[in-house]
Amino acid sequence: MQNKLLKMSLLFLIAVLGLVSIDVLAHGVDDNTRAFLEQNQGIQFVPFLYIGAKHMITGYDHLLFLVGVIFFLYRSKDVLLYVTMFTLGHSTTLLLGVLGDINVNANLIDAIIGFSVIYKGFDNLGGFKRCFNWQPNTKAAVLIFGLFHGFGLATKLQEFQLPEDGLLVNLIAFNIGVELGQFAALIFILIAINAWRHFPSFQRFSTLTNTALMSAGVMLVGFQLTGYFVS
Repeated sequence: MQNKLLKMSLLFLIAVLGLVSIDVLAHGVDDNTRAFLEQNQGIQFVPFLYIGAKHMITGYDHLLFLVGVIFFLYRSKDVLLYVTMFTLGHSTTLLLGVLGDINVNANLIDAIIGFSVIYKGFDNLGGFKRCFNWQPNTKAAVLIFGLFHGFGLATKLQEFQLPEDGLLVNLIAFNIGVELGQFAALIFILIAINAWRHFPSFQRFSTLTNTALMSAGVMLVGFQLTGYFVS
C-alpha cells in the first residue's frame, strides 16, 4: 500500500510538472520567445501577457512552492490570502528588479527559490515543531519567499536588456500574465489535492508528497549552486 501511495505522490508531482519542456528545465525561454524579447520595441501588451502566463505555467520551481503553500489549506479564503501574499511579494521585486536595474546572480536566486520548496515541504511535515519546538510565521514566510521568486523572474527578464520605451506597460502585462498562469495552475493543483482528500489515505499521501517536495527542492538547490560555482 505504501508503495502505491509513493507512486501516486510521484505521479501527482509529475502531473504538476507535466507542462515543463526540456528547455524550461534550465529555467530558460524558448527560441521564439528569446527572439521576440531581444527584438521588442515599444508597448507589446498581449505578447508580454502571454509570455508571463507561459513562464508561470512552465515554471516548475514556482509551482512546486505553490503546491506546498496550498497543500493543507482547506478554505477558499485561506487559499486566496496566501496566494495574495505570494503575489504581493513576487510582483514587488519583479517590478523593482527590472525598473531599478537591481542585478542579482540568477543561480543564487534560483537556489533560494529551490530552498523555498524545501522549507515548505519541511513545514508541512511539521518539521519545525518536531525539531525546534517552534513554528515560523507562515504568512510572513510566503511573502518573503515571494520576494525571491519575483527576483527570479526579474533576473530572467534582465538578460534581454529590454528597451525603456514601453517598459513599464510591458512589465505590468507580464506580471498580469504571471498571475493568470498562476491562477490556471492553481485550479489544476487544487482539483488534484481536493480529490485525494476524500480518501482515507490522504495523510500518508500528504507525507510522501511533501517528502518528495523536499527532495525536489534539494535537487534544485544543488543544480543551481553547481551552476554558480562552475560559472
